[in-house]
Amino acid sequence: MTNHGQQPNHQSATRDLTVAEVRLTPILVADPPLLNTQGVHQPYTPRLIVEIVTADGVTGLGETYGDTKYLELARPLAERLIGRSVMDVNGLFAIDLGVDASRVQGEVDAGGLRGVQSADKLRLSVLSAFEVACLDAQGKALGLPVHALLGGKLRDTVEYSAYLFYKWAGHPAGVAAEPDDWGAALDPAGIVAQARTFKERYGFGSFKLKGGVFPPDEEIAAVRALAEAFPGHPLRLDPNGAWSVETSLKVARELGDVLEYLEDPTLGTPAMAEVSAGTDVPLATNMCVTTFGEIKEAFTRDAVQVVLSDHHYWGGLRNTHRLAAVCAAFGVGISMHSNTHLGISLAAMTQVAATVPGLHHACDSHYPWQSEDVLTERLVFTDGRVVVSDEPGLGVALDRDELARLHRRWAEDDGALRDRDDAAAMRVAEPGRRQPVMPRW
Repeated sequence: MTNHGQQPNHQSATRDLTVAEVRLTPILVADPPLLNTQGVHQPYTPRLIVEIVTADGVTGLGETYGDTKYLELARPLAERLIGRSVMDVNGLFAIDLGVDASRVQGEVDAGGLRGVQSADKLRLSVLSAFEVACLDAQGKALGLPVHALLGGKLRDTVEYSAYLFYKWAGHPAGVAAEPDDWGAALDPAGIVAQARTFKERYGFGSFKLKGGVFPPDEEIAAVRALAEAFPGHPLRLDPNGAWSVETSLKVARELGDVLEYLEDPTLGTPAMAEVSAGTDVPLATNMCVTTFGEIKEAFTRDAVQVVLSDHHYWGGLRNTHRLAAVCAAFGVGISMHSNTHLGISLAAMTQVAATVPGLHHACDSHYPWQSEDVLTERLVFTDGRVVVSDEPGLGVALDRDELARLHRRWAEDDGALRDRDDAAAMRVAEPGRRQPVMPRW
């Protein structure tokens, strides 16, 4: 029965919300051969499912990246939460995880394609899953949806954009992988066909193309083909920093009449600011503004006009609200970035997106690409939107049999897939291929 999320269960005031147990379950989830500027998605991608169980038996769910470096921080954090209250989220963020900055400083983030890694991003990416799990547990204990805990929803549905990828028909011969029915998309006709499938299956009204794969002229042609096939529909192009400033300005000139925004055409705030000064096409980012410390330079230099938040590496749902407030103060738009996520993350994205004022751009989501999930019921896109659940917490339930199956896949892996590496996956198909040097064009 639907709880409309307005009245708390006052009996919950007497409940024991002390953390009694934390379960961490690393899994490997099937992923199609989607191409990006770094390479290609591996046949399976690592995710981490977090369960925080209170003394009264309430279980909160969270999800984040599952690579080894995240697991190494999540395990000791889980132990330190025992005996704390799930209400003490501020205290959660005060815990020193002892991140070894030398392990990640300066590395390219292959999993989320979110620019250069840092110790703070790694820390927040772990804490975010625990924060979401705490909020889910709070909501279940109080009889309130997470959006009520964040101040209340402003919309009943959240709009998402079709996430288009250049794609092989299948993973390389000899590589164990799950089949998919999407087919290849390696030219403008293939991209348009993929977009039609997204629209027919899910009703998406806006389209984002992951670029940086082929020379810019080929990707310009693909966007032009989308504009012809879907006139008036918002279009975006994201090459993940693969272009020089000169190339970025060329693409902006040629596609300026059809793009909603151009996402991270080049790397770094100084280069983005130079592109911004030379075009009227709005620039979006999930690479040069990924922490609060990066906001000042980017906003004062007018390097970006839309920030694509990702609660995983911004530190959770509450920090997403803080980011939205800062963006509003500077007149910068806000929307959401997506990584290769499952339903727990999509539920969390939808709950927080429902509460953010001024959300004028459809959010990103990889979810339609993921054929596997750990929920008892998959979340549904209708007319490109997800209904905001009013059930307590996130409004989703864990399928323990499926969770166990995906964990067995992780446990039986020899370690080759436990850390996402798109460049290494590409070398399987193209031996001798080197790590791309940016800018590529």
